[in-house]
Amino acid sequence: MDKINMHHANKVSLQTKLIRLFLMTSAIPILFISFFSYYNISNTLKKNTEELTINNLEQASNSLNIWLESYEDILYQIYTDDNVVTLVDKLNQGEDVAVSKNQLRRFLRGILYTKDYIRSITVITSEGMMIAYDQLTAVSNDKSWTPHFSLSQNELYSKVAGDNSTHIFPTEYGVSFANKDYYLFHIAHRIIDYKDLNKENGIVIVSIDEKLLSKVCIEKEISYKNHSGINFIVDENGKVISYSDQERLGDKVTDAEAPLQERQEAYLDFISKEAKIKKEYLSVYVYRNEELSWDIVNVTNQWAAIRKLSLQQEIVILVSMTSLLVAISLTVWLSRRLVSSVKKVVAAMYAVSTGNLEAKVVIEKKMPIEIEFIALQFNDMLIKLDGAMKKEKEAGERQLEAEIKALEAQINPHFLYNTLDTINWMAIDKENYDISNAINSLATILRYAITNSNAMVEVRQELEWLKNYIYLQQIRLKNTFRYELDADPEILNCKIHKLILQPFVENSIIHGFEGLTREHILGIKLEPQNEFIRIIIKDNGKGIEAVRVDEINSRVFRSSDRGSHIGMENVISRLYMYYGEEAGVQVNSVLGEGTEVIILIPRRI
Repeated sequence: MDKINMHHANKVSLQTKLIRLFLMTSAIPILFISFFSYYNISNTLKKNTEELTINNLEQASNSLNIWLESYEDILYQIYTDDNVVTLVDKLNQGEDVAVSKNQLRRFLRGILYTKDYIRSITVITSEGMMIAYDQLTAVSNDKSWTPHFSLSQNELYSKVAGDNSTHIFPTEYGVSFANKDYYLFHIAHRIIDYKDLNKENGIVIVSIDEKLLSKVCIEKEISYKNHSGINFIVDENGKVISYSDQERLGDKVTDAEAPLQERQEAYLDFISKEAKIKKEYLSVYVYRNEELSWDIVNVTNQWAAIRKLSLQQEIVILVSMTSLLVAISLTVWLSRRLVSSVKKVVAAMYAVSTGNLEAKVVIEKKMPIEIEFIALQFNDMLIKLDGAMKKEKEAGERQLEAEIKALEAQINPHFLYNTLDTINWMAIDKENYDISNAINSLATILRYAITNSNAMVEVRQELEWLKNYIYLQQIRLKNTFRYELDADPEILNCKIHKLILQPFVENSIIHGFEGLTREHILGIKLEPQNEFIRIIIKDNGKGIEAVRVDEINSRVFRSSDRGSHIGMENVISRLYMYYGEEAGVQVNSVLGEGTEVIILIPRRI
């Protein structure tokens, strides 16, 4: 007995062990967690900032490409225009020089004001004559920006006229106007005479204000509570072509062929000197526009964020130490009641760790309220975890399905345009101009439909596109139908959403005329009706069953209809989405006689 008592006397109670263990192990983990949380938060903040910035730079790159494509379209309208070709030929031959110059300037003036940021349009003939229309100088001054350009007139002409590609010249000082310096970048192409493709008769240069590039950068700059950033653009020669301080435009800041890390370091040096900020407070992010070989750069000042994070760390350490002292005091009081309750919770946790999500902590009255709360929260967590796992599984399946659909739908529009352009040139080489016209119409349809498909355009634009579409259908169906288009001039300038007429027209052509031997006639009429535009699409086809007409008018679409009424569900839904209940779609049809669709939408200017 004495030995037993002596043995027990040498034993330390669980409460004492808990207190000693807590004293030995709590301080280090708390401090470790504090430092770990600091670095974790810091890294998370850095990662989130990097993801956000790269995403913004990628959006800026995409926006830049879209803007440049729109200006390339303007350039295309000029260098392929028959009137421009004729006037340049006259100037090269010395015929009616004064008149031809005046007519060409009037044409350039009309083009210049069609789009913002165009500051000058210049034509240089093969004989060395320069004709320009410029916003920034007198109309009669044909030199404008060229005296300050890095290339001579002959060098510029040789570079552009030597091939059939569009040339982009980075930002340079252009001209001073009204006590203000203007910096311009230029896009150029040789003039093409489709009657003689090899003829060299001149080039066209469209000069664009650098403010366009600044606009793209500023729209995507990060600026929020703890961060401030600035975006700028560097060209393929390592020169700054867009920056908030125009005096730095044209400065060479890096070797464009250097690895990304070296370019980032060069950009850090540049901004550090410019803003007089220590490099350790700056973060640089670079997105490469592969199409232009330009770097879109963001430099972010994180000094405020670093300072605030350090302050938060000091607070965490202080709170941790205070909590440690409080915890030691509470441990003495709670240890006795905790032991048995903790064992029950641990047992349930162990069961869950083996995969048994049905395990629960049995709540007993003798449990301390804190352990009871933990047990209740643990049990509730298991219920939520089970539900979350089910939802995660469903979300994963939906994501997989969405990814598959996205892969199926992924195609590069430029691939289509370039391929069609290649086929077009092949047709022209073979003098198959009907095929060339068809390909051009198809390219126009694709560009119109793919680019900003939800935009609003003038009614005349939508009708011109629709004519191209019907033209292709007539070719495809060997002119088995004819159409009549009647549009009141009063509404031609009104705005209308793109691609809302084509599905109804296609439904008439593909399904309305199917299997009929009589002459196929399609009628399209647009007319004003008070504050609305009334559109009537009518065919003499085989018609639609009365039951289906009622369902369509009630916006009821069966899954089995998706192949037989192409796009009708989609376009009717779009109409009501765009215009709400102001829109109206009414389908009237008689079997064997034809179908009439009446659309009513608000007039918008």
